[in-house]
Amino acid sequence: MGHEMSPDLAHEAQRQQALLRVLWRDAPAQVLSGWMRTPEQAAAGLAAYRANAGAHAERALAAAYPTLQLLLGDESFAALARAHWQADPPLRGDLAQWGAGLPAFIADDAQLASEPYLADMARLDWAVHQAEQAADAQDVQGLPLLADVDPQRLRLRLQPGTALLASAYPIATLWLAHRRSGADAFAPARAALAARQAESALVQRQGWRATVRALAPAEARFTQALLRAQPLAAALQAGGSDFAFEPWLIEALRGAAIAAVEETP
Repeated sequence: MGHEMSPDLAHEAQRQQALLRVLWRDAPAQVLSGWMRTPEQAAAGLAAYRANAGAHAERALAAAYPTLQLLLGDESFAALARAHWQADPPLRGDLAQWGAGLPAFIADDAQLASEPYLADMARLDWAVHQAEQAADAQDVQGLPLLADVDPQRLRLRLQPGTALLASAYPIATLWLAHRRSGADAFAPARAALAARQAESALVQRQGWRATVRALAPAEARFTQALLRAQPLAAALQAGGSDFAFEPWLIEALRGAAIAAVEETP
């Protein structure tokens, strides 16, 4: 037999639902008039809730998008975070999982059109954020299969959190520049932007932190094929004659980049 909600709990649930609808602008503020003693009390409470929610949005997005915050500056980033919260409010309590829609929101923002690389920088920040929350790396499984099985029947599965982002802008160089010190730390980034240098940025988790590096075109094609779960033979073909598998394998094993070598049916 089910349990019925008490009248007090039902009343509180209705009040919270009304408040959320107003905060998310799905309903006018007047719907709160029945829940507050005075219109002034309703307005003050609504303003407090919105300010608190906006502050939470800023903190959550600053944790996920630190490079973007540095590029925009604190004030502009705060305005962007609050605008995104209003347009795409979190649907669950864990704010660490909210914010995936920010790159698309930036791409659609006419005010940011003069800095077209910002959306891709946001994509890279989010990939790093996701990688650092991914499962811990495990010892590679099935490595002896590389010596015994035809590459057409093998797949290399990369560690959780691995991502590859292709951009028309030097996003890996920009990301790394914001993590270096020294007077000339941004010189490579400025030169790459001036040259309109496209980059493919590889994100991998190493230990507790994620790493970012730009890949040469051949390695980028090979890695993309692996991430799409293509057979090793197809990945090698995608890499082409410019890709050397053995040095890649040694470096991948050294960096614990491979999760498993698997034989396909």
